[in-house]
Amino acid sequence: MMKLRSPWRLFGISALLVLSGWAGSAHAALFGDDEARRAILDLRQRLEQSNAANQALIEQSARAQSQSMANLRSALLDLQMQIDTLKTQLAQSLGAQERLAKDLTELQLTQKDLLKTFDDRLRRFEPVTVSLDGQDVLVDPAAKVQYDNAMVLFRQADFVAAQKALDGFVQRHVGSAYVPTALFWLGNAQYANKAYRDAADNFQKLLSLAPKHPRAPEAMLAISNVQIELKDLKGARLTLEDLIKNHPTSDTAVTARERLVRLR
Repeated sequence: MMKLRSPWRLFGISALLVLSGWAGSAHAALFGDDEARRAILDLRQRLEQSNAANQALIEQSARAQSQSMANLRSALLDLQMQIDTLKTQLAQSLGAQERLAKDLTELQLTQKDLLKTFDDRLRRFEPVTVSLDGQDVLVDPAAKVQYDNAMVLFRQADFVAAQKALDGFVQRHVGSAYVPTALFWLGNAQYANKAYRDAADNFQKLLSLAPKHPRAPEAMLAISNVQIELKDLKGARLTLEDLIKNHPTSDTAVTARERLVRLR
């Protein structure tokens, strides 16, 4: 037969059950909080790790971007330096081309001037035709100028200057067609200056150089005049006779005959 439990016993049992239930609930509650805390801590750790990883990626990206910018800036500086170098080289090249063009222009002008000068000199040295003692002869232009200047002095009766000019002309232009005529007028200038023997020598040189020269008869008559001045009348007569013999049809021969009559 079931024994009746006392109220206090029942109360104790009930209390024990309540406490047991409370303890289980508390234990369950405590267990749930730990899981949540761990989950939160784990999530926080993951978040911190993610943030750290993101921060590392950001820093790495920033460093890479900074390095890229530095490389780009360096490349741009190198490119600018190359551009500046090319500009300098281009300017130098253009300057050199301008100098070359200027030098070429100056060279062409110089060449043109030299050619003109050369042509002028050639023209000055090219023989020219002149009429001399009734004959057309080729003479050097420079010789013509000097001869004409000497004859101007002779026509002005400046026989001293004319003698000097004609003597210098004969010395400088030995092979010129002017020489026989220059010798004739040199002898006349010397005769006027009373240098009789020198005059006779130059008249004789004319005859030796060009015995058929148009002035040859006059030169022989001039030699006879010198001989008369030197009191060589015999020599003068012989010279006049040779003149008449060698140039019988000349006008000078007429004068020689008249003078020969007076000397006999």
